[in-house]
Amino acid sequence: MRTWLARAVVSSLLMVPLAAPAASAQPDARTCAKADLLFCEDFQALPVGGAASLRWGIDTEHGTLTVERAGRQGQKVLRVHTEGNGRAFLKVDDFAAPGNSFYGRVRLRAAAFPTAPDWAHYTLVEATGDGPEIVRPLGGQYAPPPYGGAAYWGVGADGGPTGDWTNWRTTAPSVAGAWTCVEWHLDAADNRVSLWFDGVAKPELTVSTREHGGNPVDFVFPRFDTVKVGWQLYQANPAPAGYDVWLDDIALSSRRVGC
Repeated sequence: MRTWLARAVVSSLLMVPLAAPAASAQPDARTCAKADLLFCEDFQALPVGGAASLRWGIDTEHGTLTVERAGRQGQKVLRVHTEGNGRAFLKVDDFAAPGNSFYGRVRLRAAAFPTAPDWAHYTLVEATGDGPEIVRPLGGQYAPPPYGGAAYWGVGADGGPTGDWTNWRTTAPSVAGAWTCVEWHLDAADNRVSLWFDGVAKPELTVSTREHGGNPVDFVFPRFDTVKVGWQLYQANPAPAGYDVWLDDIALSSRRVGC
């Protein structure tokens, strides 16, 4: 995967630890009680075992989705498991957001992030539709020394005029082993993608029509009709060789859902 290094180099190489999630960042079974959501899944009504629902589909290759009791106080969550450069996504089809703009929220915990190969690239949220750009509101990349030698969150895209890029920052390390509440906003007014972690905005990760990490052309959203949440790694023979991510309280809305 090609990396837009020019944007990365200007980032500070000082790693700022992600704050420990507050109690509100833990899975909450009441999420889907809200009536104004465009989509919601908290997995509480699903049986333990292979994940399936009439409300969403599955996209996997060298990966699996299972429902487990691995959340706070034994609540059910979705376990995403992949091997190598596999993928496993919960897929929301026939999605339509007013004005082609929407907020999203997911609580997640990853067992590990890649440490090899250099520039190993991963995606957790992807939005596609009528238009060439594949928009990735939440993903990241392993940046080798001298860029910190760690994995960092970033917004990305692929498949369109802007090319293949991930706008990561060293101020947003991908930290394994703890629950994190991640929110995103896709605003079609200026093709802006914004992120929050545990309720705290990360403006340095924001991209928009002219400010992004790709080729010097406009970044323009497709007409969204599909949103995927899960895990995909693009490089072969990564380290570690397998990945586990637990997801809960997935919500899509016309208004910010919050943590």
